[in-house]
Amino acid sequence: MPLPQLNNPQNIFLESSNSTSDKLRIIHDSLMKNFNDLDRIAVAMYDEKSDMLKTFINSTRQGYPIEKYEFKLSDCYTLNRLAKEGVYRVIDDIPDSIIASSPHSDWLLKQGYYSSFTVPIYDNGHFLGMIFFDSVKSAAFSSKIQRDLLMYSSLINMIISEEISAVRSIVTSAKVAREISNLRDFETGAHLERMARFARIIALELAESHNLSDEFIEHLYLFAPLHDIGKIGIPDKILLKPGKFDEAEITIMKGHVTKGVELVEKILGGFALTHLPDSIILKNIIGCHHEFLDGSGYPHGLRGDEIPIEARIVTASDIYDALTSVRPYKKAWSPDSAIDELTSMVRQGKLDPDCIQAIRKRLPDLVDITSKFAEIK
Repeated sequence: MPLPQLNNPQNIFLESSNSTSDKLRIIHDSLMKNFNDLDRIAVAMYDEKSDMLKTFINSTRQGYPIEKYEFKLSDCYTLNRLAKEGVYRVIDDIPDSIIASSPHSDWLLKQGYYSSFTVPIYDNGHFLGMIFFDSVKSAAFSSKIQRDLLMYSSLINMIISEEISAVRSIVTSAKVAREISNLRDFETGAHLERMARFARIIALELAESHNLSDEFIEHLYLFAPLHDIGKIGIPDKILLKPGKFDEAEITIMKGHVTKGVELVEKILGGFALTHLPDSIILKNIIGCHHEFLDGSGYPHGLRGDEIPIEARIVTASDIYDALTSVRPYKKAWSPDSAIDELTSMVRQGKLDPDCIQAIRKRLPDLVDITSKFAEIK
């Protein structure tokens, strides 16, 4: 089989409308011209802090994709070894090699896939995740095809590394800006870690009803900690005031939303990332996380579905963590008390009921996150 050629490989990187999922589908289309037994390409991303391997993007021609799924890498001996040793794996007869013992193996056997080729990917020596190639044909991945797919694995690795690098540039720049400005409010690193993970859990619960992709959920998780970045532009005498704000101070404080959007647009422009398809998620989170469904929020008084779902999710996550955390002016509320307050805000027409129902359903997971990412005393 001759090595498949992309019509214009640079277009994968330069076309602003192409999400990472779009780029993977372009590669799959090209490969299918010469290797029509390649029924699926999927990428799973690794979260080192939780040891979770999470579904991210896929291009699937046969069967239906597995999505919104994660598992501890250390619980899977084979994949853990691939990640640590940097080697790849070929399975020529999946039904004969895999036992239905997990949601993933159950799904794999139901799809009718007979062979697979798995390749770990890295960024500057750090394990990023896995690329999975699957075929409904047994022994589909000959040595020659493996060599070709390894070349395309490098291209996929490069695409994902570039996106991760872009996201890291944004996050790091915002973090540096916070540190330079000596931002000293209640948004500790632990708080930001918790609320980002809360947001991801809510998004996973809403994925089916709101048609949220794994790629969207991953970007929501990565961008959620930047929601209040505009506070670096608020004077300490107001930001750190122990008592209540007067009307003039409230107006200044509310200005952190607009300042945050302006700051992130400067960062995106400085890194030539204004074309980044998922940057809209970031700007929506920063610009709309203080909006309420009844129009009583700020800065634009948006109502209902005018508020992007990513902002509604971050708002619910942020308020839940604020309620269950110790603050100078209050003790931490119990999870049940926080749920009661959030439910009251739903009845008032302020918060998205689906988001609060997701928190209620996954409350044990949120409590576990609060414990794992507690404040350092």
